[in-house]
Amino acid sequence: MHDRSPPTVVAICGSLRDESKTRIALREVLDAAENAGADTQLIDLREYDLPVFDPDDRDAGDAGRLKREIDAADAVVFGTPNYHGSYAAPLKNALDYVKRDQIAGTTVGLLEVAGGDYPKSALMHLRTVARTLNAWTLPLEVGIPAAYDTVSEDGIEDPDIESRVRELGERIVEYAGVERYPELAEESRSVLAEDD
Repeated sequence: MHDRSPPTVVAICGSLRDESKTRIALREVLDAAENAGADTQLIDLREYDLPVFDPDDRDAGDAGRLKREIDAADAVVFGTPNYHGSYAAPLKNALDYVKRDQIAGTTVGLLEVAGGDYPKSALMHLRTVARTLNAWTLPLEVGIPAAYDTVSEDGIEDPDIESRVRELGERIVEYAGVERYPELAEESRSVLAEDD
């Protein structure tokens, strides 16, 4: 088999809440990604100094650090709570700092956590942002409803939702580097031909 370094999967948590259900769910995604062979990192926006984006100061605070981490990733998961039918302002602000060339061609997974009914609007909005940045968005996306009952500090309580969250982690690894798919497919065909 061809030796390849493990893909790097980064998850960005759009919630600043200390007891964030989004952060708990993203850790589950990253755990599944790590089990699937990836190197992982959680970008916890509470730990970044990111002033409100000003296009005249694109490198304010920790913007450079954030951009380097995203640029180095083979895949990124956007995780957000649902706030008033959309995604959280800290995630929007962080993504405003990111240039297209830092995320274009990168595989992106989407996760939304809602306190109420089944979430979906923030996922649609994030999918639009990812497409605008020329990223490859996984068809599989995860919405977690009724998070106060579904997610606890010990993890995800609903086995079906937990399974879907873990599947997102596995799929993000499987499709990391999807922009290179034609090249990777050719490498795989060459390896198979050598094995025959």
